[in-house]
Amino acid sequence: MDYSQFLIMKQEIGLLVVFLVVFLYDTFMPGRTQKALPAVSTVLMLLLTVAGFCPSCLGVSGDSTAFAGMYETSPVIAAIKNILNIGVVIVLLQSIRWANSDDMRMRRGEFYELLLVTLFGMYLMISARHFLLFIIGLESASLPLAAMTALNKQHQESHEAAGKYILTAVFSSAIFMMGLSFVYGLAGSLYFSNIYVALASEMNLMLVCAVAFVIAGIGFKLSLVPFHLWTADVYQGAPTSVTSYLSVISKGATAFAFMAVMAQVFGTVYSAIWEWMLYALIVLTITVGNLFAIRQRNMKRFLAFSSISQAGYIMLGVIAYNTMGVAAMMYYILVYIFSNLAAFGVIGAIENATGRLSMDDYRGLYKTNPRLSFAMMLAMFSLAGIPPFAGFFSKFFIFTGALNQGSTAIYVLVLIALINTIVSLYYYLLVVKAMFISEEECVIPNFRSACTERLGLWITVAGIIFLGLVSCVYSGLLDMTADSALSLFFV
Repeated sequence: MDYSQFLIMKQEIGLLVVFLVVFLYDTFMPGRTQKALPAVSTVLMLLLTVAGFCPSCLGVSGDSTAFAGMYETSPVIAAIKNILNIGVVIVLLQSIRWANSDDMRMRRGEFYELLLVTLFGMYLMISARHFLLFIIGLESASLPLAAMTALNKQHQESHEAAGKYILTAVFSSAIFMMGLSFVYGLAGSLYFSNIYVALASEMNLMLVCAVAFVIAGIGFKLSLVPFHLWTADVYQGAPTSVTSYLSVISKGATAFAFMAVMAQVFGTVYSAIWEWMLYALIVLTITVGNLFAIRQRNMKRFLAFSSISQAGYIMLGVIAYNTMGVAAMMYYILVYIFSNLAAFGVIGAIENATGRLSMDDYRGLYKTNPRLSFAMMLAMFSLAGIPPFAGFFSKFFIFTGALNQGSTAIYVLVLIALINTIVSLYYYLLVVKAMFISEEECVIPNFRSACTERLGLWITVAGIIFLGLVSCVYSGLLDMTADSALSLFFV
């Protein structure tokens, strides 16, 4: 075996170095210095993120494969991992106050170590071109999240959330691997490229079942309807920092992995089988997520159903089945990271200071905490897709990518998505109305959030405004995607 192949995995090696430093710091440093662990983890992750954008450090200049084609990296794949890293840095920054609280003092190291393990698994999922490596990444990304969900040992809801998450993860993995067994029976290989070629001449009921099982297995991770029922309970019961990580990083990584699987494995049967499956899932996901979000009063459950709806919009990038759809998905997830983490940053700051999570408690928030209200307003506007904020352009580009496919069905699908955007505008504005228009006295007093929480909010607000005003980000992603080998799998 040529061990020099490991050098191709620059970003994975960099992440392992961060993990080892965090682990050794947590294990061997004296107790009086343990409070610095969250800051150390955040700085190390920031350095990894900066290095990922530097071609001479961890950047990737061309397409490369390792381990007989089981692992692949390219500038597009590296950019996807860097997008996830940006979100992780913001999550870590916003979690410092919570990690240093009395309840988490003895378990702060576990949070950072488990988070880095899950991120490593997501890296493998995105780069995998063989289903064995894909499953290793999938399980590495899923199982530690159950432990992270249960970190609040003093809260019964956290235990319930962990139980629901682990059961969901087990059943979804079983369904996914059942589908893979069918795929292996049809193609005789687990390499993406070999399956792609073998399925070109296959068209039978077994293949339809295989695709359905694979979509269902990954659909659980993405919270696509009807595989979404675990989402609201887990988001509500998990610590807010874990919830924000689940809603953004985990969802983003799974969406990218889903895109790679559907294009590079089942691309030859796109119009015959899975195009119509995704049409149904997208319509159900966007509509059900929006309708249930209207009824929620708990802010974490509210954002849970919002994230379900957002997953449907993200899937439009897959159904577009073209390079513009891929670039639009990357841009959409980047915008979603800033928008959703801005909302969770406000929720986390208020929860840490007052313990309140009900939307009713946000009535009149502008009178006592105008800056937090402003950040939440921008987050809601961006998630709703109101111009000139970044969320408007992310929806515009992903709709455009889908419409470029040109079929009548895609026009109907985009029309349904646009109608649902109006519905989402209503419930996002409910939060803004409660903060700015309500005449009731606010039950949340004026307070000063931690400096790391304020810094995290400033970064997310800047991202929402910057990505809405600077179009070169999307243009760069589109050019990068068009030049990538990934574009060969799209029409």
